[in-house]
Amino acid sequence: MREDISKVLENVGKVIIGKEEVLEKLLAGLLAGGHVLLEDVPGTGKTKMAKALSASLGVDFGRIQFTPDMLPADITGMHIYSRETESFVWKEGPVFTNILLADEINRATPRTQAGLLECMEERQVTVDGETRKMDAPFFVIATQNPVETAGTFPLPEAQTDRFIMKLSMGLPDREEEIRILETYKDKDPLPELKPVMSKKELLSIKEEAERVYVHPLVNGYLADIALATRKQKKIVMGVSPRGTLALMRCAKARACMEGRAYVIPDDVKKLASSVLAHRLVFSFGRSRQEEAVKLLEDILAAVPVPVEDFSRK
Repeated sequence: MREDISKVLENVGKVIIGKEEVLEKLLAGLLAGGHVLLEDVPGTGKTKMAKALSASLGVDFGRIQFTPDMLPADITGMHIYSRETESFVWKEGPVFTNILLADEINRATPRTQAGLLECMEERQVTVDGETRKMDAPFFVIATQNPVETAGTFPLPEAQTDRFIMKLSMGLPDREEEIRILETYKDKDPLPELKPVMSKKELLSIKEEAERVYVHPLVNGYLADIALATRKQKKIVMGVSPRGTLALMRCAKARACMEGRAYVIPDDVKKLASSVLAHRLVFSFGRSRQEEAVKLLEDILAAVPVPVEDFSRK
């Protein structure tokens, strides 16, 4: 299983340079059954990473460019009248795919943003009283630009909490920039990317991740971290049980990716900032990511780490 994950990382690495940690967390979010919010300035490779990941996994890929005039039916689908049959025919929307890139999600109105929530949470679409199940896996990678605020509708706290992780690509350093120039000097390698894992294999690994064992002491460690965020005077809203469950699922996914059948505290520590930081609210309507990450680092340093044979049930 670890070899299979390594093949995917290596394959995407042919297109995305120097972002191994971000890609590993993205895969962990996929295996954990969640969705990921990517926030960064334009041109850092968010769209290309989503396309490279779907191409490497051999699954369907869809992309929605969100705009203020978009309606919920534009993403979920609608019934269209057919003159030939003199009846309404169902036309499914772009959400019926496996990996969906929701590009610049904060440019859509709250009504349209909410239209995506049922798809994300329930893996289904309900239109005109009829519910349609979506194929597994269904993984949303939503992006937003933190710089431009004109014509945007910031995601409310309750909606950002639906994303299992919030990640940032970050700008490359000098060596990575040179490697990017060398990689793309002749042509874009993305169209030549071939799948290294089938959909069936991906779903099998996802099932394995769900079966990863979590020791009671690790559960206690997760609870202590969540409780510590709720006691901070700077914070008006700490981590909810949904956030604690999200961190546990991501830790199980990371353990699976590392080839282990059990979670260790290091899995929790490696993912805590990415899973929990965007859930901390310092004042209503404001979620300061950098300050939240620093606060979580302090919490992780203060909360006692359990020591045990975590493979023992």
